[in-house]
Amino acid sequence: MIHVHSHNEWDPLREIFVGCATYANWPSNDPVFAKESEKTTWKESPVPSGPVPQWIIDEANEDLEGLCDILRSAGVVVNRPKEINFQERGGMYNYCPRDRLLIVGHYVVDPAMMYPCRQMELSAYTELFPGNLYKHMPTHEGMVLDAANVCRLNDTLLFLESPSGNSAAYEWLCSHFEKLAYTIEKVNFYSGVHIDSTIVPLREGLALVNASRVNPEQVPKCMADWDIIWVHNIEAQDFYQYPYASKWIAMNTLSIDPDTVIVDKNQTELIRDIERKGLTVVPHELRHSRTLGGGFHCVTLDTWREA
Repeated sequence: MIHVHSHNEWDPLREIFVGCATYANWPSNDPVFAKESEKTTWKESPVPSGPVPQWIIDEANEDLEGLCDILRSAGVVVNRPKEINFQERGGMYNYCPRDRLLIVGHYVVDPAMMYPCRQMELSAYTELFPGNLYKHMPTHEGMVLDAANVCRLNDTLLFLESPSGNSAAYEWLCSHFEKLAYTIEKVNFYSGVHIDSTIVPLREGLALVNASRVNPEQVPKCMADWDIIWVHNIEAQDFYQYPYASKWIAMNTLSIDPDTVIVDKNQTELIRDIERKGLTVVPHELRHSRTLGGGFHCVTLDTWREA
């Protein structure tokens, strides 16, 4: 049984899921995906549809294996999602486990995802449910939530209200977790979707904050006394045909413990700023972060961090 015990984004990592790009696919039959695609501000090329090119899948998997090696060398147990042929079934991918499930302490939350076709990804993580506490969000009651809209800060959860996380989902989380002594703070910074390229906790009391989206007056109340590394710019990564993620995906990091963080190797200025705070940076690269829409936090789901 997979042990579920993860209260924040920085405690020492013991067990984790790392995603997989095999059979990655851009949905062509999901009406919500199609509707959201019409809102894109990128006009230089169309939103992709259908199977992701195999060479991208292969390179993405190489980079994910490299991430697994880093984690295993740090003593972390690495699990991988079960294989699903998304290209045959009209789904999306297993590249971003962070989107699909939310770990809150000892609970596994199955959210009602923005794109209905992504519900099928749940079957890739079935070993998480037996023997663990879980909560399923209703899928036909107007709630929308991608798990990556939530940032965990021990007994406080930050909830980014956006197209992938609406007020109905926020109210549902409050109804289930406030009685378990959690405080859920709702924030609304920008018109994008997930929170983890905007506010990125590195350890207790220290966070990266995207200065292009958040100003000092908008820093969450629960982080009022935190030390903030304001990220004003990053090195934009290349992408293939269409940028499914903005350049800010490069500030999407993964903490192995309060003193060690995995950062995109091309972000020399960001790495320098983090190291000035006394952390050890482990550099790595996901070559297709922008093409597939996921950095180090996105492509992982920590199930056990030792408090």
